[in-house]
Amino acid sequence: MFNQRKETPATQWRLALVLLLGGLPWTASAHHSFAMFDMQKDVTLKGTVKNFQWESPHTWLQVQVADGAGQNVEWSLEMGAPGMLYRNGWRQESVHPGDKVTVVIHPLRDGRPGGSVVSAILADGSHVGQSGSGSTPARSSAAGAP
Repeated sequence: MFNQRKETPATQWRLALVLLLGGLPWTASAHHSFAMFDMQKDVTLKGTVKNFQWESPHTWLQVQVADGAGQNVEWSLEMGAPGMLYRNGWRQESVHPGDKVTVVIHPLRDGRPGGSVVSAILADGSHVGQSGSGSTPARSSAAGAP
Protein backbone atom coordinates (compact mmCIF):
# COMPACT_ATOMS: atom_id res chain seq x y z
CA MET A 1 0.00 0.00 0.00
CA PHE A 2 1.88 2.99 1.30
CA ASN A 3 5.58 3.18 1.84
CA GLN A 4 5.60 3.77 5.60
CA ARG A 5 9.16 4.94 6.06
CA LYS A 6 10.02 6.25 9.50
CA GLU A 7 12.39 9.17 9.61
CA THR A 8 14.97 9.33 12.35
CA PRO A 9 15.23 12.41 14.57
CA ALA A 10 18.52 13.30 12.83
CA THR A 11 16.78 13.28 9.44
CA GLN A 12 13.99 15.47 10.81
CA TRP A 13 16.53 17.97 12.17
CA ARG A 14 18.33 18.10 8.82
CA LEU A 15 15.06 18.72 7.01
CA ALA A 16 14.12 21.49 9.46
CA LEU A 17 17.55 23.09 9.06
CA VAL A 18 17.32 23.02 5.25
CA LEU A 19 13.87 24.60 5.35
CA LEU A 20 14.99 27.27 7.83
CA LEU A 21 18.16 28.20 5.98
CA GLY A 22 16.40 28.08 2.63
CA GLY A 23 13.94 30.71 3.80
CA LEU A 24 16.51 33.17 5.12
CA PRO A 25 17.47 34.74 1.77
CA TRP A 26 13.82 35.51 1.07
CA THR A 27 13.43 37.18 4.44
CA ALA A 28 16.55 39.30 4.00
CA SER A 29 15.62 40.40 0.49
CA ALA A 30 12.13 41.46 1.57
CA HIS A 31 13.60 44.58 3.17
CA HIS A 32 15.08 47.14 0.83
CA SER A 33 18.51 48.64 1.18
CA PHE A 34 19.29 52.29 1.69
CA ALA A 35 21.51 52.46 -1.39
CA MET A 36 19.13 55.04 -2.87
CA PHE A 37 20.36 57.57 -0.28
CA ASP A 38 23.70 59.35 -0.36
CA MET A 39 24.86 58.28 3.10
CA GLN A 40 28.03 60.37 2.73
CA LYS A 41 26.12 63.65 2.44
CA ASP A 42 24.00 65.58 4.93
CA VAL A 43 21.47 68.19 3.78
CA THR A 44 19.66 70.46 6.21
CA LEU A 45 16.06 71.34 5.34
CA LYS A 46 13.95 74.00 7.01
CA GLY A 47 10.26 73.74 6.33
CA THR A 48 6.72 73.04 7.43
CA VAL A 49 5.36 69.61 8.26
CA LYS A 50 2.64 68.50 5.86
CA ASN A 51 2.17 65.00 7.25
CA PHE A 52 3.76 62.54 9.69
CA GLN A 53 2.95 58.86 9.15
CA TRP A 54 3.86 56.82 12.24
CA GLU A 55 3.52 53.28 10.91
CA SER A 56 5.51 50.13 10.29
CA PRO A 57 7.73 49.20 8.66
CA HIS A 58 8.86 52.79 8.02
CA THR A 59 7.69 56.13 9.28
CA TRP A 60 7.42 58.99 6.78
CA LEU A 61 7.69 62.75 7.25
CA GLN A 62 6.37 65.01 4.48
CA VAL A 63 7.85 68.51 4.68
CA GLN A 64 7.14 71.57 2.52
CA VAL A 65 10.43 73.39 1.81
CA ALA A 66 10.79 76.63 -0.15
CA ASP A 67 13.13 76.25 -3.14
CA GLY A 68 15.43 78.96 -4.50
CA ALA A 69 12.49 80.60 -6.34
CA GLY A 70 10.34 80.67 -3.21
CA GLN A 71 8.07 77.85 -4.40
CA ASN A 72 7.14 75.13 -1.92
CA VAL A 73 8.52 71.70 -2.75
CA GLU A 74 7.27 68.64 -0.90
CA TRP A 75 10.07 66.44 0.44
CA SER A 76 9.29 62.80 1.28
CA LEU A 77 11.53 61.77 4.14
CA GLU A 78 11.85 58.15 5.15
CA MET A 79 12.51 57.14 8.71
CA GLY A 80 12.92 53.92 10.66
CA ALA A 81 10.29 51.79 12.34
CA PRO A 82 8.32 53.36 15.21
CA GLY A 83 10.17 51.26 17.82
CA MET A 84 13.55 52.51 16.64
CA LEU A 85 12.30 56.09 16.50
CA TYR A 86 10.88 55.84 20.00
CA ARG A 87 14.27 54.76 21.36
CA ASN A 88 15.78 57.88 19.76
CA GLY A 89 13.35 60.41 21.21
CA TRP A 90 10.60 60.45 18.58
CA ARG A 91 6.95 60.05 19.54
CA GLN A 92 3.81 59.66 17.45
CA GLU A 93 2.86 63.18 18.56
CA SER A 94 6.34 64.69 17.98
CA VAL A 95 5.25 66.67 14.94
CA HIS A 96 1.95 67.88 13.54
CA PRO A 97 0.89 69.41 10.22
CA GLY A 98 1.88 73.07 10.21
CA ASP A 99 4.83 72.66 12.60
CA LYS A 100 8.09 74.32 11.61
CA VAL A 101 11.00 71.84 11.60
CA THR A 102 14.65 71.68 10.71
CA VAL A 103 15.61 68.24 9.45
CA VAL A 104 19.03 66.80 8.61
CA ILE A 105 18.77 64.12 5.93
CA HIS A 106 20.81 61.89 3.67
CA PRO A 107 19.36 62.97 0.29
CA LEU A 108 18.22 60.71 -2.53
CA ARG A 109 21.05 60.03 -4.98
CA ASP A 110 18.88 60.82 -8.01
CA GLY A 111 18.19 64.40 -6.91
CA ARG A 112 14.46 64.05 -6.29
CA PRO A 113 13.18 65.81 -3.15
CA GLY A 114 13.49 63.04 -0.62
CA GLY A 115 15.85 61.41 1.79
CA SER A 116 16.48 59.48 4.96
CA VAL A 117 16.11 61.47 8.17
CA VAL A 118 19.18 61.65 10.39
CA SER A 119 17.92 64.10 13.04
CA ALA A 120 15.56 67.00 13.56
CA ILE A 121 14.89 70.11 15.57
CA LEU A 122 11.18 70.29 16.32
CA ALA A 123 8.89 73.30 16.62
CA ASP A 124 9.38 73.44 20.40
CA GLY A 125 13.17 73.54 19.95
CA SER A 126 13.73 69.98 21.09
CA HIS A 127 16.28 67.84 19.28
CA VAL A 128 15.42 64.29 18.30
CA GLY A 129 18.09 61.87 17.23
CA GLN A 130 18.72 59.36 14.54
CA SER A 131 15.68 57.96 12.84
CA GLY A 132 17.03 54.45 12.51
CA SER A 133 17.44 52.65 9.20
CA GLY A 134 21.20 53.03 9.40
CA SER A 135 20.97 56.82 9.34
CA THR A 136 24.02 58.28 10.99
CA PRO A 137 25.39 61.75 10.44
CA ALA A 138 27.86 62.16 7.60
CA ARG A 139 30.26 65.01 7.25
CA SER A 140 28.29 68.24 7.34
CA SER A 141 28.25 69.43 3.75
CA ALA A 142 25.13 71.45 3.11
CA ALA A 143 22.91 73.94 4.84
CA GLY A 144 19.49 75.04 3.74
CA ALA A 145 17.45 73.59 0.95
CA PRO A 146 19.46 72.50 -2.08
